[in-house]
Amino acid sequence: MGIHTKVKTDIEIAQEAELKPIKEVAKSIGLEEEDLEFYGKYKAKLSYETLKRLNTKPNGKLILVTSINPTPAGEGKSTVTVGLGDALSQLGKKTMIALREPSLGPTMGIKGGAAGGGYAQVMPMEDINLHFTGDIHAITTANNALAALLDNHIHQGNELRIDPRRIVWKRSLDLNDRALRKIVVGLGGPSQGVPREDGFDITVASEIMAVLCLATDLQDLKRRLSQMVVAYNYDKEPVTAGDLGAEGALTLLLKDALKPNLVQTIEHTPALVHGGPFANIAHGCNSVMATKAALKLADVVVTEAGFGADLGAEKFLNIKTRAAGFQPDAVVIVATIRALKMHGGQGKSELNQENLSALRKGIANLQKHIESIQQFDLPLVVAVNRFITDTENEINELFQWCAEKQIPVALTEVWEKGGKGGLDLAEKVLKVIEQSNHSFRPLYSLEQSLEEKILAIVQSIYGGKGVEFSAKARKQLKEFEENGWSGLPICMAKTQYSLSDDPEKLGRPRDFVIHVRELLPKLGAGFIVALTGDVLTMPGLPKHPAANQMDVDEQGRAIGLF
Repeated sequence: MGIHTKVKTDIEIAQEAELKPIKEVAKSIGLEEEDLEFYGKYKAKLSYETLKRLNTKPNGKLILVTSINPTPAGEGKSTVTVGLGDALSQLGKKTMIALREPSLGPTMGIKGGAAGGGYAQVMPMEDINLHFTGDIHAITTANNALAALLDNHIHQGNELRIDPRRIVWKRSLDLNDRALRKIVVGLGGPSQGVPREDGFDITVASEIMAVLCLATDLQDLKRRLSQMVVAYNYDKEPVTAGDLGAEGALTLLLKDALKPNLVQTIEHTPALVHGGPFANIAHGCNSVMATKAALKLADVVVTEAGFGADLGAEKFLNIKTRAAGFQPDAVVIVATIRALKMHGGQGKSELNQENLSALRKGIANLQKHIESIQQFDLPLVVAVNRFITDTENEINELFQWCAEKQIPVALTEVWEKGGKGGLDLAEKVLKVIEQSNHSFRPLYSLEQSLEEKILAIVQSIYGGKGVEFSAKARKQLKEFEENGWSGLPICMAKTQYSLSDDPEKLGRPRDFVIHVRELLPKLGAGFIVALTGDVLTMPGLPKHPAANQMDVDEQGRAIGLF
């Protein structure tokens, strides 16, 4: 890349790429036209009949891509996931990729999309980052249908004796809108309903998103939906969606959204893009059904979990593997020199300057995530996602550290070179899978108490010394035990920027305490959420939202979408 070469944007690269009709991509993994439900030429859903037929096939190998704690400098985890998939395809492996669907909130806000970048993207990128096949809209509708049924039940006589002060089900919208965090509904007199406080979550934080992603088939989806706790009655007993008789209608609204979406990369590697719970407030993994289908269709599957290994990977390994009945054969931890330097104290505006001292300090963050993955007894490879500003000295420093620790490491240049830039990583991943005699083990057993599970995550994954529960959380621990919910896994809601619950503490903080302020029962999803810090379930927009740069040309093509 010459100094004066104009670097193309992701959308320019995407719009210049030539896509194959999705039926041709499907043929490469043994699927015929009748196996698909088409959404135009380049997108399709797998039919229920196809998914059922695949169940009898053996599983391929599964590679989980995670990363260090993210920074504003960027890590490129989705980009490495896509590039690794393309590299494995180039090595002649029958490969598929399984990714989450982007949420419109971050797409229109600050974070950007989630379709990869450069020459390692899933396509059609514009569709995937916007409305795609309507899955997230279906979840929004199902979520709000349940809210409407709940308020209507109270208005029509409240047979279930629901306490309006103890309603936990919120409405949802797939946009960042801070004005909707706390609202009052039912104003205007008796015919408008019963006035009460309410609020909105972003759709991807809805329990319905987690339920859809952990369901194994349509019947399991219906069962899980019926178990969702929506409120408590005057005796402080839980009221579920099933008590309201809502699960049938919700399942009907979600019957198409449950089917995984088939798309392709720029290099035509097949990809299933399905489901998208956030990893800081939910479990951060694409759907069980998509990952399972990919494992049946391909010899090697590359998937990712959201944010750093302290969030997405921990939840993949303690929650998703239990729901799905599979586990990864290897883990890739993505790091960048830039992000490591930020973790070592270098300011964002100075990252283009070589700084070996900051890099050495920042490597402590990577080391903690390596140790965390090793606790699950899984083989791993570090992928150093190269940026043009990285110096040879910095790259050598990081590689030397990995060599001293006997950690396999590969430089990836997939943003610039596509699959070709990930060949070394692909070869190293295949090698650790071949040589592995590891036997995966979760971090905690479901028989442990909720408090013990939270402490295990805090001490083993975050490196903290303990947990402080608020008076409310202590009370809930007791109540949840009495309700028979203590056998569920834990889903920690925590900032993604730090191993602690303080987003300012970068690198590898030590001797910190995690503060759990509240617990939320997500019985449909099958986990208990522990809220820490100030994690918001409805984000706000930044001062200059990405949406302000977006437009459309006369041909209807997107402009400014990354």
